[in-house]
Amino acid sequence: MDGTKRSNIKPGIKVAIVLKKDQRTGKITEGIVKDILTKSPNHPHGIKVRLESGEVGRVKGQGTGGI
Repeated sequence: MDGTKRSNIKPGIKVAIVLKKDQRTGKITEGIVKDILTKSPNHPHGIKVRLESGEVGRVKGQGTGGI
């Protein structure tokens, strides 16, 4: 999945994101999308989302495992 296109991201899907605090290390956090925060149709660093856990970061790809 291309995490730079807003059309690929929907609430309820499992995604892999990088949190702001983890941008230097690139550490991945997985979760379910609650809200899409980026308003533009695409973003070169990934669409910014809020997970159901409340964490905010940019989508890097699809989460592993089932929902």
